[in-house]
Amino acid sequence: MALTFGNGGEEDSVVSEINTTPLVDVMLVLLIIFLITIPVVTNTIAVNLPHEENHVRETKPENINLSVDKSGKIYWDQEAIAGADALTARLKTVAVQQPQPEIQIRGDGDAKYEAIGRVIFACQRAGIVKIGFITEPAPRGA
Repeated sequence: MALTFGNGGEEDSVVSEINTTPLVDVMLVLLIIFLITIPVVTNTIAVNLPHEENHVRETKPENINLSVDKSGKIYWDQEAIAGADALTARLKTVAVQQPQPEIQIRGDGDAKYEAIGRVIFACQRAGIVKIGFITEPAPRGA
């Protein structure tokens, strides 16, 4: 149904239809963009990503607990260690044991990464193979 004004001539009539040409142009451009980008997203290198699992393990008596407080001071169980060199020397005596005990590091949440890194570097220099980190478990339902 068209509205007419004036003499009723064809030239003066109002077109009440929507021009869909710009809509079709935009949809075609979007279709082309999707056709170009989807193969890039789906064709990636196949990698088996690790799954996060938290296994509760019992602490064995032969495991060594190293703690680092927020000031960066290192503790062997409850005993304070003088520094990274003293820690390395003490770890070298433990590294020759068979089976080698696991080092479990308890780092304070406010400790600098550098302090934890010194402990890991001391373990590496001593030849320790197994290093673990003790964390607090996530709250239930989280």
